[in-house]
Amino acid sequence: MFNLLKAMLAGQVVIYPTETLYALGCDGGNAAACERVIEIKARPKAKPLPLIIGGVQMLPLVTAERPAALEHLAQCFWPGPLSILVKALPELPRQLCDEEGCTSVRWSGHPFASELARRLKRPIVATSANISGHKPVALPEDIDPRLEEQAGAVYYDPPWPRGGNPSTVVRVLGSSRLAVLREGAVSVKMLCDKGFSVTLAD
Repeated sequence: MFNLLKAMLAGQVVIYPTETLYALGCDGGNAAACERVIEIKARPKAKPLPLIIGGVQMLPLVTAERPAALEHLAQCFWPGPLSILVKALPELPRQLCDEEGCTSVRWSGHPFASELARRLKRPIVATSANISGHKPVALPEDIDPRLEEQAGAVYYDPPWPRGGNPSTVVRVLGSSRLAVLREGAVSVKMLCDKGFSVTLAD
């Protein structure tokens, strides 16, 4: 873990496991490092980079807003693969935000990823560790060598990601209403079972 922390503090990109897939990331407060993630991944610049945190106590590092629906979602699904769109703090890098100034954040259910964020004491970028258009990976041997060569540090040890679907992404519309921007590891049924009314975004 020390190598990854050192690399991120130096503004470098790292590769690490999350609960679903391997992630390409960096210090979420470093705009130059965020830009480097986009370049290495060949990710469209219009797609904001998502964030992970190491607990709900880190949410104030991402957003000043705490609507009741966000609190309920966090209680039900965090730590875990549910990314929630929130109004980003104005000081966060533009690479994290959409046109409305929102970014997505989740408390990762992977013990290493979660502890990494806590030790850095800042949110961490967590986009899948693959070149855009290529398949994301869940095993260390499947990580693209082109990414490994450009990363400041890579964490290969278990527990490895479990694979399967990426995180689900939702936007809070009201006290119990959600728009699902991407259905992933947390299904629409699971959201409905917790009392939310769900709309599928186009």
